[in-house]
Amino acid sequence: QVQLVESGGGLVQAGGSLRLSCAASGRTFSSYTMGWFRQAPGKEREFVAGISWGGGRTVYADSVKGRFTISRDNANNTVYLQMNSLKPEDTAAYYCAAGPRFLSAYDDRGKYNYWGQGTQVTVSS
Repeated sequence: QVQLVESGGGLVQAGGSLRLSCAASGRTFSSYTMGWFRQAPGKEREFVAGISWGGGRTVYADSVKGRFTISRDNANNTVYLQMNSLKPEDTAAYYCAAGPRFLSAYDDRGKYNYWGQGTQVTVSS
């Protein structure tokens, strides 16, 4: 069982930056693939970024590639999402998720077992 709590969301102007954090409970955090997803009003939840259990592999959605960076600190049970050059279309609730250690399709939200409650990111133009 893993409990996930996101933080770091807020209101920022276009072109600005935010860093989201996701703190996980439990002693087996390093066993999980971690992902960030987002959901805008009226839209489906979509994949943003994923990172392997050891941090050696990262995957990004095309829409955020080059602007967002996912990282993790297994010693402190935390995964991060650094978001730069934010755009109004990045406005959404952002969720972190934990999935199987050897997950292959990072963008498949159905493969993730645990989800946080989300943190709101609003980018003004």
